[in-house]
Amino acid sequence: MTTIDDDDLSGDNQGAETPANDVPANEAPKSESESESAFSYQSEEDDFIPNGARPFSSFEWMMASRYLGSKRRDGFVSAISIISFAGIMLGVAVLIVVMGVMNGFRTQLLDRVLGANGHIVVHASPGPMMSFDHWAEQVRTVDGVTRVVPIVEGQVMASAHSIIRGAQVRGIRQGDLQSFDLVANNIEQGNLDDFQGGRAVAVGNRLAQMMGLNQGDRITLTAPEGDVTPFGTTPRTKSYRIAATFEIGMSEYDASFIYMPLAEAQLYFNTGEGVNYLEIMVDDPDSVREYRRQVMDAIEVPARVYDWQQINSSFVGALQLERTVMFIILTMIILVASLNIVSGMIMLAKDKGRGIAVLRTMGATQGTIMRVFLIAGARIGVLGSVVGLGLGILFAANIEAVRQFVMWLTGATVFDPEVYFLTRLTAEINNGEVAAVMVVAITMSLLAPIYPAWRAARLDPVEALRYE
Repeated sequence: MTTIDDDDLSGDNQGAETPANDVPANEAPKSESESESAFSYQSEEDDFIPNGARPFSSFEWMMASRYLGSKRRDGFVSAISIISFAGIMLGVAVLIVVMGVMNGFRTQLLDRVLGANGHIVVHASPGPMMSFDHWAEQVRTVDGVTRVVPIVEGQVMASAHSIIRGAQVRGIRQGDLQSFDLVANNIEQGNLDDFQGGRAVAVGNRLAQMMGLNQGDRITLTAPEGDVTPFGTTPRTKSYRIAATFEIGMSEYDASFIYMPLAEAQLYFNTGEGVNYLEIMVDDPDSVREYRRQVMDAIEVPARVYDWQQINSSFVGALQLERTVMFIILTMIILVASLNIVSGMIMLAKDKGRGIAVLRTMGATQGTIMRVFLIAGARIGVLGSVVGLGLGILFAANIEAVRQFVMWLTGATVFDPEVYFLTRLTAEINNGEVAAVMVVAITMSLLAPIYPAWRAARLDPVEALRYE
């Protein structure tokens, strides 16, 4: 049996083992702060946390970058971040492109509609407008009026080569038509110098193509109200030579408009020495209602005065409603991408739970953790918005080239002129709308990570490290 001497239990026993926490005799005890500074943890979070670091300091930005760029075990989380970035980017780009195309469509369409019809129309009440030159001089005295043109208008049936089409004939003086840039600058065949006499007309290019006609060919026009005979009113039929063909750029007009010399139109439609109305152009079409009141004051006789907003009220209202609805619908794309940021940040917080706990034990506050996740989530959204802005502007600036490429690649007609009225696709970037898109996208991007950041900041370090 082993015996233990009393000296073995004494404090002077030199052979006894020194406890791990005893301090050697030749060293001074370490202070608590020195013991903590000796603590080292080799991990992703092994960085010095500055004491009293200001909010959004370089440390917080560095940690946010590490969390987003980590590829060690959380590739799925990184994939969600990439998808969220792509969603925000495409949402902003698509919204800018669609709004730009709709703005271009509206501007081009209104330019064609207003250019072909005038901003203000003055009708006599009742019957044809006699002494129209005197009326025109009175209207020209109104400040802001740039053009006053007397017009005789009527509907006819056009026929050639056994093909019949409905058409709108407008009687106009040669000088007025030559000063009408929308037609004079878009002559396809012939010229307006031959637009004179009683048997010359200018025909829309699409109408001429549908009927197989060219400059110099003849077209037959039939008006329903013609000569009065003992047997009643008979249709009036006349044949005219095509002096020129034109293409305004709006398919509906190019397929139906025929211009005729004013004197011949007065004879053809039985208006005598009068015209149907005066067509007026002004400097600022958006202020047309003020001009309309001034025109009414300038005319000394009773007349009916209409502006383009009254004539096309349902058309303009439909365009405005369409733009508003499209903006709301496409904004949902950005909202969905923002929700991806929320889910991605929640998964990142769960995946980084251990690292967050280590940061907390090393002195990081709840505010620090929250700001790290706010920076990480906001960075995805803001960068996606900025890249989407550049992509959208680049795409919108080359939208017609993109349309032509798609048509060449697929062989299909994109934006058929028969449906959309316009022969060319344009985009018009509105700075105010682009700013609104960016404000919406960035606001959603800043709001999306708030809840995941709050959850990450409330993580209990003890619970996170309990089973580590």
